[in-house]
Amino acid sequence: MTTIPTLTTQRLTLRAPRLSDFDAYAAFRTSARASFVGGPNTQIQAWGQFIGLPGQWAIRGYGRWIVADRESDAPLGVVGLLYPIGWPEPEIAWSMFQTGEGRGLAHEAALAARDYAYTTARWTTAISLIDPTNTRSVALAERLGCQPEADYQHEIFGAMQIWRHPAPAQGLAP
Repeated sequence: MTTIPTLTTQRLTLRAPRLSDFDAYAAFRTSARASFVGGPNTQIQAWGQFIGLPGQWAIRGYGRWIVADRESDAPLGVVGLLYPIGWPEPEIAWSMFQTGEGRGLAHEAALAARDYAYTTARWTTAISLIDPTNTRSVALAERLGCQPEADYQHEIFGAMQIWRHPAPAQGLAP
């Protein structure tokens, strides 16, 4: 059994998924808000994706966390390290639930995930794959100091852009 580490930031806890998080996760995955990440999905599909979150930790030794409010523990999104089949490179990925948007929480969580990628997982580089019409994710990538690098055509998700994160030696966005 793999232990999923817990990270904390000023306002957030990045932690392993819990069964109590599923309703919030499924509400996101079954809504139009999930259109940039292959949705909307059925609740059954959302369940398979939800239980897959700890699976990548077990197989690859890294993965995505539930982003929770540090005070209430309410689930606000999913952020972390992702490298599924069909991806060109390991990614720092983010999906915020509606309750987690508009307060800079995705930025805070992505910075913690990137720090973990570079310091603990010892990555030397990272990308984020972003649908070019997802203006909120593009703005977040820019705020994180990422640079658009190339277009990428995924067989399921379609047209995406590869955004390169700054390497540790380049300094990280505040």
